[in-house]
Amino acid sequence: MTTNKLPSRLHHTAYVSKDLEKTRAFYEDVIGLPLVSTWCEKDVLFGSERIYCHCFFGLQDGSALAFFQFASDEDQKLFGPEIPSSPFIHIALHVDEETLSEIEGRIAKAGFKEPETYTLDHGYCRSVYIKDPDGMIVEFALDVPEVEAINELRVSDAHSELKRWLAGDYHSNNTYGTHR
Repeated sequence: MTTNKLPSRLHHTAYVSKDLEKTRAFYEDVIGLPLVSTWCEKDVLFGSERIYCHCFFGLQDGSALAFFQFASDEDQKLFGPEIPSSPFIHIALHVDEETLSEIEGRIAKAGFKEPETYTLDHGYCRSVYIKDPDGMIVEFALDVPEVEAINELRVSDAHSELKRWLAGDYHSNNTYGTHR
Protein backbone atom coordinates (compact mmCIF):
# COMPACT_ATOMS: atom_id res chain seq x y z
CA MET A 1 0.00 0.00 0.00
CA THR A 2 1.34 3.46 -0.87
CA THR A 3 1.79 6.25 1.65
CA ASN A 4 1.22 9.13 -0.75
CA LYS A 5 -0.67 12.15 0.53
CA LEU A 6 -4.30 11.97 -0.55
CA PRO A 7 -6.58 14.85 -1.46
CA SER A 8 -8.28 16.07 1.72
CA ARG A 9 -11.85 16.12 0.39
CA LEU A 10 -13.92 16.59 -2.72
CA HIS A 11 -13.84 20.24 -3.82
CA HIS A 12 -16.76 19.85 -6.21
CA THR A 13 -18.15 17.57 -8.84
CA ALA A 14 -19.65 19.23 -11.92
CA TYR A 15 -22.47 18.41 -14.30
CA VAL A 16 -24.45 20.20 -17.02
CA SER A 17 -28.07 21.13 -16.38
CA LYS A 18 -30.87 21.69 -18.90
CA ASP A 19 -32.56 24.23 -16.61
CA LEU A 20 -30.65 25.76 -13.69
CA GLU A 21 -33.83 26.94 -11.97
CA LYS A 22 -35.27 23.41 -11.92
CA THR A 23 -31.86 22.18 -10.73
CA ARG A 24 -31.78 24.87 -8.02
CA ALA A 25 -35.31 24.04 -6.85
CA PHE A 26 -34.47 20.32 -6.66
CA TYR A 27 -31.11 20.54 -4.88
CA GLU A 28 -31.96 23.49 -2.63
CA ASP A 29 -35.70 23.16 -1.93
CA VAL A 30 -36.15 19.37 -2.05
CA ILE A 31 -32.74 18.00 -1.05
CA GLY A 32 -31.75 20.92 1.20
CA LEU A 33 -28.34 21.82 -0.23
CA PRO A 34 -27.87 25.60 -0.12
CA LEU A 35 -26.94 27.50 -3.27
CA VAL A 36 -23.57 28.88 -2.13
CA SER A 37 -22.31 30.60 -5.27
CA THR A 38 -23.30 31.46 -8.81
CA TRP A 39 -20.65 32.37 -11.35
CA CYS A 40 -21.80 33.97 -14.60
CA GLU A 41 -18.87 33.62 -16.98
CA LYS A 42 -17.57 34.16 -20.50
CA ASP A 43 -14.38 32.35 -21.50
CA VAL A 44 -12.63 31.06 -24.58
CA LEU A 45 -12.81 27.31 -24.03
CA PHE A 46 -12.08 24.53 -26.50
CA GLY A 47 -11.57 26.98 -29.38
CA SER A 48 -14.70 29.15 -28.96
CA GLU A 49 -16.09 31.79 -26.68
CA ARG A 50 -18.52 30.16 -24.22
CA ILE A 51 -21.06 32.01 -22.10
CA TYR A 52 -22.32 30.02 -19.15
CA CYS A 53 -23.61 30.04 -15.62
CA HIS A 54 -22.01 27.81 -12.97
CA CYS A 55 -23.92 27.17 -9.69
CA PHE A 56 -22.51 25.49 -6.58
CA PHE A 57 -24.63 23.74 -3.93
CA GLY A 58 -22.79 23.31 -0.64
CA LEU A 59 -22.17 20.17 1.40
CA GLN A 60 -21.37 20.19 5.11
CA ASP A 61 -17.63 19.50 4.62
CA GLY A 62 -17.19 22.52 2.32
CA SER A 63 -17.34 20.57 -0.93
CA ALA A 64 -20.07 21.19 -3.49
CA LEU A 65 -22.16 19.84 -6.33
CA ALA A 66 -21.78 22.18 -9.31
CA PHE A 67 -23.95 22.60 -12.39
CA PHE A 68 -23.40 24.46 -15.66
CA GLN A 69 -25.92 25.86 -18.12
CA PHE A 70 -24.82 27.46 -21.38
CA ALA A 71 -26.34 30.55 -22.99
CA SER A 72 -26.12 29.11 -26.50
CA ASP A 73 -28.19 26.11 -27.56
CA GLU A 74 -25.19 24.93 -29.61
CA ASP A 75 -22.92 24.83 -26.53
CA GLN A 76 -25.68 23.24 -24.46
CA LYS A 77 -26.02 20.42 -27.02
CA LEU A 78 -22.25 20.04 -27.31
CA PHE A 79 -21.56 19.70 -23.57
CA GLY A 80 -24.58 17.93 -22.16
CA PRO A 81 -26.38 17.13 -19.97
CA GLU A 82 -27.30 13.81 -21.54
CA ILE A 83 -26.80 11.32 -18.75
CA PRO A 84 -26.90 7.60 -19.47
CA SER A 85 -29.94 6.11 -17.77
CA SER A 86 -27.97 3.71 -15.63
CA PRO A 87 -28.43 3.34 -11.88
CA PHE A 88 -24.70 2.61 -11.72
CA ILE A 89 -23.81 6.17 -12.75
CA HIS A 90 -24.74 8.37 -9.81
CA ILE A 91 -23.62 10.75 -7.07
CA ALA A 92 -23.51 9.19 -3.59
CA LEU A 93 -23.56 11.48 -0.56
CA HIS A 94 -22.92 10.32 3.01
CA VAL A 95 -25.59 11.36 5.53
CA ASP A 96 -26.40 10.79 9.18
CA GLU A 97 -29.77 9.44 10.34
CA GLU A 98 -31.29 12.87 11.09
CA THR A 99 -30.23 14.29 7.72
CA LEU A 100 -31.57 11.27 5.84
CA SER A 101 -34.89 11.53 7.66
CA GLU A 102 -35.19 15.22 6.74
CA ILE A 103 -34.32 14.53 3.10
CA GLU A 104 -36.84 11.65 2.93
CA GLY A 105 -39.49 13.99 4.34
CA ARG A 106 -38.79 16.68 1.74
CA ILE A 107 -38.78 14.07 -1.05
CA ALA A 108 -42.20 12.80 0.08
CA LYS A 109 -43.56 16.33 0.52
CA ALA A 110 -42.42 17.20 -3.02
CA GLY A 111 -44.46 14.22 -4.29
CA PHE A 112 -41.64 11.98 -5.54
CA LYS A 113 -42.55 8.27 -5.70
CA GLU A 114 -41.13 5.09 -7.22
CA PRO A 115 -39.53 4.82 -9.74
CA GLU A 116 -38.20 8.40 -9.25
CA THR A 117 -37.08 7.47 -5.74
CA TYR A 118 -36.38 4.17 -4.00
CA THR A 119 -34.52 2.70 -1.02
CA LEU A 120 -32.00 -0.16 -0.93
CA ASP A 121 -30.53 -1.94 2.08
CA HIS A 122 -26.95 -2.75 1.08
CA GLY A 123 -26.20 -4.22 4.51
CA TYR A 124 -23.29 -1.89 5.16
CA CYS A 125 -25.51 1.13 4.49
CA ARG A 126 -29.13 2.02 3.73
CA SER A 127 -29.45 4.17 0.63
CA VAL A 128 -32.21 6.42 -0.65
CA TYR A 129 -32.00 7.14 -4.38
CA ILE A 130 -33.73 9.92 -6.32
CA LYS A 131 -33.47 11.25 -9.88
CA ASP A 132 -32.70 14.94 -10.33
CA PRO A 133 -34.42 17.06 -13.03
CA ASP A 134 -31.88 15.92 -15.65
CA GLY A 135 -32.24 12.23 -14.81
CA MET A 136 -29.04 11.88 -12.77
CA ILE A 137 -29.38 9.58 -9.78
CA VAL A 138 -28.40 10.98 -6.38
CA GLU A 139 -27.86 8.51 -3.53
CA PHE A 140 -28.00 9.38 0.17
CA ALA A 141 -26.12 6.69 2.08
CA LEU A 142 -26.57 6.07 5.81
CA ASP A 143 -23.87 3.77 7.19
CA VAL A 144 -24.88 1.02 9.63
CA PRO A 145 -23.54 1.37 13.22
CA GLU A 146 -20.94 -1.38 12.67
CA VAL A 147 -19.55 0.20 9.48
CA GLU A 148 -16.04 0.67 10.91
CA ALA A 149 -15.62 -3.09 11.48
CA ILE A 150 -17.07 -3.80 8.04
CA ASN A 151 -14.70 -1.27 6.45
CA GLU A 152 -11.71 -2.81 8.26
CA LEU A 153 -12.58 -6.21 6.77
CA ARG A 154 -12.99 -4.77 3.26
CA VAL A 155 -9.69 -2.88 3.48
CA SER A 156 -7.89 -6.04 4.59
CA ASP A 157 -9.13 -8.11 1.64
CA ALA A 158 -9.71 -5.47 -1.06
CA HIS A 159 -6.88 -6.63 -3.33
CA SER A 160 -7.47 -10.34 -2.90
CA GLU A 161 -11.22 -9.95 -3.49
CA LEU A 162 -10.63 -7.96 -6.68
CA LYS A 163 -8.13 -10.55 -7.90
CA ARG A 164 -10.57 -13.39 -7.11
CA TRP A 165 -13.44 -11.69 -8.91
CA LEU A 166 -11.32 -10.82 -11.98
CA ALA A 167 -10.24 -14.48 -12.16
CA GLY A 168 -13.89 -15.51 -12.59
CA ASP A 169 -14.94 -16.39 -9.04
CA TYR A 170 -18.10 -14.27 -8.85
CA HIS A 171 -19.50 -15.38 -5.48
CA SER A 172 -20.80 -12.55 -3.31
CA ASN A 173 -18.76 -11.41 -0.35
CA ASN A 174 -21.61 -9.25 1.01
CA THR A 175 -23.03 -11.20 3.93
CA TYR A 176 -24.93 -8.15 5.18
CA GLY A 177 -28.43 -6.90 4.45
CA THR A 178 -30.38 -8.23 1.48
CA HIS A 179 -27.33 -9.26 -0.60
CA ARG A 180 -26.70 -12.62 1.10
